[in-house]
Amino acid sequence: MKLAIVQMDIAFGDPETNRSNAKKYIEKAVKKDSELVLLPELWTTGYDLSRFEEIAETLDGPTHQMIRELAREHNVTIAGSIAERDGGHFYNTFVVYDPNGERILNYRKVHLFRLMNEEKFLHSGNAKGNFNLGGVKAAGVICYDIRFPEWMRTHMLDGSKALFVVAEWPKPRVDHWRTLLISRAIENQCFVIACNRIGSDADNTFGGHSIIIDPWGNIVAEAGGDEEILYGEVDFEDVEAIRKQIPIFQDRRPGLYE
Repeated sequence: MKLAIVQMDIAFGDPETNRSNAKKYIEKAVKKDSELVLLPELWTTGYDLSRFEEIAETLDGPTHQMIRELAREHNVTIAGSIAERDGGHFYNTFVVYDPNGERILNYRKVHLFRLMNEEKFLHSGNAKGNFNLGGVKAAGVICYDIRFPEWMRTHMLDGSKALFVVAEWPKPRVDHWRTLLISRAIENQCFVIACNRIGSDADNTFGGHSIIIDPWGNIVAEAGGDEEILYGEVDFEDVEAIRKQIPIFQDRRPGLYE
């Protein structure tokens, strides 16, 4: 599968500008025959959490309509996390739209990050992020989630071959970002495809280094600290061969892990 990871800056609290920028990136990516385009965490709003009453949207809102139409028009899968409004509650929600424009995942971030005040404004999700990517089992999670290896393993127990991660990971801890993602790939013998934003808001500077990692922990492709599209190609069939070589899923003893 040909991947395009959009490592973009995000205009703080300005969905219209961000939609316009993302559309340009998506249209650029599909010209390279990309089959999946991954956008970062909260790419329409950034962490303007105090204004979610104004700028968050339902799953039928204008951002979702735009992504649905672009996915259909270009026959591409598009994914990323968007500020969701559901009644009086707000969520950080990872959505995936398939090439038919059908939403095949809406995962609400489970682990809320206190250092960026998520718990003050958002509700956490309570369901896994597994989905079917054109016949390949996969999963999607958001940023802080990757610090919880038991949650990542839970997603892999159905045979998922890829873990998609979207983030606004701060630059001072970008070494953690890379190390955690490589570890998640090795311990779950899966591809990790991760998109982090760049740029700054009033409180944070973000680290970029979006990355594609294979099931051995090797880096397939990695971005730097600038705005760019990171391209890469993966073969999900590689996962089965590696899992047969070192059968960690068969050798687990979950009865001892309680």
